[in-house]
Amino acid sequence: MFLKHFQTNPKKFLLLFMLLISSSQAQKNYDKSFYGGLFYLTNYLNSDEYEQFSKFHNDLECVDHIYEKAITFFDGDASETFFCLTFVFIPYNHISVKLPLIGIIKFPLPSLPQSVFDEKVKNTPKHLFFDSPNNNFGDKDKLAHFFANAFLRYNVSIFNLSEFLGIFVEYFEQGFFLQSGFDRRDLVANHLGELFAVMVQKNLNAKPSEALKVYQLLYLRIYP
Repeated sequence: MFLKHFQTNPKKFLLLFMLLISSSQAQKNYDKSFYGGLFYLTNYLNSDEYEQFSKFHNDLECVDHIYEKAITFFDGDASETFFCLTFVFIPYNHISVKLPLIGIIKFPLPSLPQSVFDEKVKNTPKHLFFDSPNNNFGDKDKLAHFFANAFLRYNVSIFNLSEFLGIFVEYFEQGFFLQSGFDRRDLVANHLGELFAVMVQKNLNAKPSEALKVYQLLYLRIYP
């Protein structure tokens, strides 16, 4: 059957074969490293495949989908996945720090070229919670908080140090980072990231959306 189709339309099968080869080679071009993952996931967010997926799925489903791509890329290594996704989802490619007696200093963050970075930010899921801002930015910055604290909780659990570090970073941002200000919703995203890390420790198949959906329950409990 295959030989018959090949004989009747050899050009079609040659094209399919070349696409399979090029796809395999493209995957191999990404090293199983932080930068390899950063490039792979950023490029995926800018791909036609992701664009089509996002048209038919809500933003929480998109977060799950990107996470599944990441955890597969890192061969099930949750720590590497959390760390890489933190930088994938940071919506800035530099941080501006105001230091006493020195002034403002800009520090670059690991990212791709500006045009690729801008496209990635545009495609980042933004409607994560029921009260996410209804604008072009929404809650895109919350994903970096979520995965950063998942990374901390997954790797540092003694004396709840991960929670302390999350709060410390939040107040540090408020005082020194010009892009940031104190936001209680950042702290909630931090806690949900910690929850997700615990979920993954118990079940590697846990999904980020399962932790992010707890936000509404926390809101109803804390702010009746």
